[in-house]
Amino acid sequence: MDIGEIVIFLFFFFFLLIIASFIFWIVMIVDCAKRNFKNKNEKLVWIIILALLNIIGALIYYFIVRKNVHTKVSEKIRFKNKRKKKR
Repeated sequence: MDIGEIVIFLFFFFFLLIIASFIFWIVMIVDCAKRNFKNKNEKLVWIIILALLNIIGALIYYFIVRKNVHTKVSEKIRFKNKRKKKR
């Protein structure tokens, strides 16, 4: 491979990375807008964080809010399955 092919590969790689991160950011904004928080101010704070910090804010939101909710849901499913097996 010559230097031109490497540059073209890196350009397309970073272009796809930027597109993927933008889509992830949009998905996190939509998730935040649709989610029912305990407090309306919490939703506003998260939307401001997502708007100002872009992809970093989306990553923070994912690991603090979204991942935490998925963990709770999977625990509830496991608990229900255990209760069904005992019957």
